[in-house]
Amino acid sequence: MHIVTVVRLVPDLLEEIQVNEQGTDIDREWIGVKLCEFDDHALEESVLIKEATGASVTAVGIAVEGMDRVLQSAVARGADRAVKIDCGEANPDSRALAKLLSEALPQLKPDLILAGVQTPEDLFGQLVPFLGALMGRPHASGITGAQVEGNAVLIQQEYGAGRAARLKLALPAVLGVQSASQPPRYVSGTKLRQAIQGTKIETLSASAGAANNGAVKEMRRPARGQGAEMIDGEAEAVAGKIYDALVARGLVGGK
Repeated sequence: MHIVTVVRLVPDLLEEIQVNEQGTDIDREWIGVKLCEFDDHALEESVLIKEATGASVTAVGIAVEGMDRVLQSAVARGADRAVKIDCGEANPDSRALAKLLSEALPQLKPDLILAGVQTPEDLFGQLVPFLGALMGRPHASGITGAQVEGNAVLIQQEYGAGRAARLKLALPAVLGVQSASQPPRYVSGTKLRQAIQGTKIETLSASAGAANNGAVKEMRRPARGQGAEMIDGEAEAVAGKIYDALVARGLVGGK
């Protein structure tokens, strides 16, 4: 059995985010990037399935700056192969990435494809549904656990209010992982150095024409409001001012 795990680099939201001069994207020249947290969990779930079934795992990412280190780290975590997709596209959106993956991944002949359920730039979690539809495979997102049984995968899917469902999907399938069955494992510096020295990163090609990114017309920072009103004084006086503010806004009745 062969599992492909998609890994993506995303902006580090702990850093200051600026909009570019054209007003169509964030300024990516100086912003830090990191592995998407949900993809991190997808990789862990892939390795857990490998350990339970003897499957092989291939980590796949778009050929951008910083991806080599992410793929080497994936090998240190338990992946067997590392593959970059060279498409000439630095920042494909979820629809474009799905098209690129649907062109490249059949070359790897995966039985199961895992990716993070979403990213900070894909809050609606569109990659997995797009990819599943383009490849003609059953797909599900919000996954918090997966077990392979014969020609099917048993999954736990999260819903609101703490509810979950157990579903069975026929293989081959595509899964959007919300959280792995256990926290992502720690990689020691020694293992990472070994992976950096010993990992051969393969390259696949995909047509940039397959991407067809949608155009962003405008992007801007949210307008700044008036900010919070700080109320000082004794407790009784502060309570009175809060009450007056609630009355003024029609949130409570007056005296």
